[in-house]
Amino acid sequence: MDGNFSPAAIFSVVLLTVVLSPSTAFLEPYDLLYDNAVQAFYNSDYSNVVRFMEGALSSYREVRQTKVRCRLRCQDQHPFDATFSDLRFPDVVLRRAACMNTCIEEKLGSQSLHKVSEDVVQDFHRRIPYNYLQLAYKKLKQPDKAAAAAHTYFQANPEHVEMSQNLEQYKDLKGVEEDHFVDREARPHQRSFAGAVSLYDKGFHEEAIALFEQALVEYYKADSECRALCQWPQRFEGHDYLRYRYSLYELISDHFTQVLHCEHECVRDLATRPGRLSPMENYLPLHYDYLQFAYFHVDRLEEALQCALTYLLFHEGEESMTDNMDYYREELGHDGKPRENAAWYLRRHKQELELLLIGSETMGVEFTEGNYWSSTGRREDSNRIPSGTDGWMEYVPISEKKNISALAPQQLKEGGPLLFDKVQLVQNSAALNGTQRVLLDHVISEVECSDLRDLAHAVTKAGDGYRGRMSPHTPNEKFEGATVLKTLQYGYEGRVPMRSARMFYDISERARQIIESYFLLNSTLHFSYTHLVCRTAITGQQDHRNDLSHPIHADNCLLDPEANECWKEPPAYTYRDYSALLYLNGDFEGGEFIFTEMDAKTVTASVKPKCGRMVGFSSGGENPHGVKAVTSGQRCAVALWFTLDPLFRELERLQADEVIQALDTQSVWDQGLNINPKDEL
Repeated sequence: MDGNFSPAAIFSVVLLTVVLSPSTAFLEPYDLLYDNAVQAFYNSDYSNVVRFMEGALSSYREVRQTKVRCRLRCQDQHPFDATFSDLRFPDVVLRRAACMNTCIEEKLGSQSLHKVSEDVVQDFHRRIPYNYLQLAYKKLKQPDKAAAAAHTYFQANPEHVEMSQNLEQYKDLKGVEEDHFVDREARPHQRSFAGAVSLYDKGFHEEAIALFEQALVEYYKADSECRALCQWPQRFEGHDYLRYRYSLYELISDHFTQVLHCEHECVRDLATRPGRLSPMENYLPLHYDYLQFAYFHVDRLEEALQCALTYLLFHEGEESMTDNMDYYREELGHDGKPRENAAWYLRRHKQELELLLIGSETMGVEFTEGNYWSSTGRREDSNRIPSGTDGWMEYVPISEKKNISALAPQQLKEGGPLLFDKVQLVQNSAALNGTQRVLLDHVISEVECSDLRDLAHAVTKAGDGYRGRMSPHTPNEKFEGATVLKTLQYGYEGRVPMRSARMFYDISERARQIIESYFLLNSTLHFSYTHLVCRTAITGQQDHRNDLSHPIHADNCLLDPEANECWKEPPAYTYRDYSALLYLNGDFEGGEFIFTEMDAKTVTASVKPKCGRMVGFSSGGENPHGVKAVTSGQRCAVALWFTLDPLFRELERLQADEVIQALDTQSVWDQGLNINPKDEL
């Protein structure tokens, strides 16, 4: 066989990779269309903004799909045979390269040679074009299309406060319906999975099964496409192959290792939602987990057993699933087999790991082998079952011969002593319709409230603690704040009574002790951030107001209402464990503190602020909360966030501790203070 490949034949293939046949196909480069759209936007030419930006998005999608189709087609046309030789391998590689070049040139024309800057690529990944589109459609009085563009942008940028407010405004516009809020860039496999989870949670098991099965088909298709895109140029840190410093085999080995690493990361990429850094927990195996329960509910135990066995391919020996498998076997009277496509997928995954270990040794870089499914965020506790909400549900089979349900997590404690005589318990978690919540009165006195409000008026600075933004949450209110250390500095300088500055420090410590004691914490609760803050309604901007003073959020994770999830990842302050708000007054309109469900819409409890009232709660996704609009007057409070991890103690608090210690010993005020204001929130 090897004798059939002459040097002339190989040379002809090389020519195919270099000499591209002319083509009449033409597709405008998406970066040029994008630039034209941006220029049109700044010229207020909104019709051309839409024309060029929609064209850019279409071109971007077509380029991606063309690369995928050509790669997969050429791979099928020129497979690697079982018999290899020094000439057979490069022959297949060269023919694939020629095939892909020709395929792409036929479809894309001159754009096949066009290079797009990394900045533009990142803009498209971040969905920046949709921000321009929603503004242009709004100007063109097409609110339905503006709503879709805004929704699409917001999915990848959930922290964007202004876009959140825009979406609320679109909801109130005439002609805008709920089905207009669509994600134009939704990934099919994620959309189907989310829809299936929703159906499952509502008890529509047959419908959920169909959608879960569709999600699996779409997942494996997306995986194939992701891997195809890895076959294109790779970035090599510290390597410059254009100078040909390395041998042929070193070059091939290093490039192939980079491609393998890219393909290996497809597992993480497919499980990561837009705008998130971390993947969804246990994503692919969870499909089979849900399916085995859904098939059980409709009495299709053959399929339930198959899905349980498939899940165990990913997590061999997991106790709860093994119990389920044994239950199905007992009921059926026979064994089953896992799904072959999942088994093949895992075999390939294992081969990739082995090759990556070899390649990393060759390249001199570190690669650690491990359970990749665990690294995508899988819970390690054996009593886990699927859920689209907080991760915990309970299922008991009708026969009750075996309990295939997961046990609920250990209940968190509350109800400890309040430590101070006048402090009064108003509502506990049950009364507030949630978990790890408490409402207390008389934490501080009327005199202390008055002194702290006076301190706030003298010390607080517009936007302080929020990177200088005067209105970080809403343009209809002025936001002012100050830290403990700043108030002590003002006291030292004689700009406020030192007694008042010291009171702020002491009262915040009182609040910390109460929260730590009430929730019966076994370890010390440390300050993460302490803020004396006032919100003031701006006169003339309150008519027809429909926004919130502080949008619904959670304190240590990124709230995702559509997915009913809260992603514990940056930029959220993931180290925060408990939060508290101590109110200083109630003589204003609006400004109620609210708890909601994870949908950020359903209010579960509302708290009207007043002097000495404090609401405390755990900082996670179990307690989404926000503040209703302050429509008249000024609302002041001490906002406190706590952590159980001493590594994340508030730096300014530690400095304030030193200042207080110095005051108590009357020794070092004349040495001055090393003030380092913290800009955390």
